[in-house]
Amino acid sequence: MSPLPEPPVTDPASPYVSPHSRKLHDAAERALDHYLLPAAIMAEPYTASTLFMVNPQSDAESLLTNASGSLASATVMLGNFAGVLEGSNRQTLLGIAQVVMLGELAVNKALDLVVPTD
Repeated sequence: MSPLPEPPVTDPASPYVSPHSRKLHDAAERALDHYLLPAAIMAEPYTASTLFMVNPQSDAESLLTNASGSLASATVMLGNFAGVLEGSNRQTLLGIAQVVMLGELAVNKALDLVVPTD
């Protein structure tokens, strides 16, 4: 009969053995919770800033036309910037550009409904 292999050597120290290791463990837990818990990220609802306001007398066609132009400009700026990036940063920026383009399409469709192109 062959002898049993020796078990691997492991560190028997628990994260709670000393105050220093406990502090390190708690800090690691807070960091992981911050980055991995979506509830903590979305804890506060979005509230729009009131620093700048749209003219209350603006009509729907003017607002939609302006939004369409702004989104078209943002798409071009994002595409230009993505052209100088590589790797995951480029992919992230192209994803943002696509979301902006989808918003532009929705605004343009709303504009068509408000002002028929017939």
